Amino acid sequence: MSLADRLEEHLAEHRSGMVYDLVFAVVWVGFVSLLFDFVFTSAPTWAFYMFMLAGVPAYFGFFWSLELAKQTQ
Repeated sequence: MSLADRLEEHLAEHRSGMVYDLVFAVVWVGFVSLLFDFVFTSAPTWAFYMFMLAGVPAYFGFFWSLELAKQTQ
């Protein structure tokens, strides 16, 4: 199996998951950027980076709770 075939197979299997990941990342970065542009205008730079870093546990928490909600249905 060539590299192109493996890549095509991987993309076919994980297409929707990669789209969800991208959408979450774009929304999170957009939200934090807007928050620091309009609400926390005088906040230090390290606080901005900490909010960006908080996107990692927010991502896993969101998708974990989504999976729990799907299981309880």
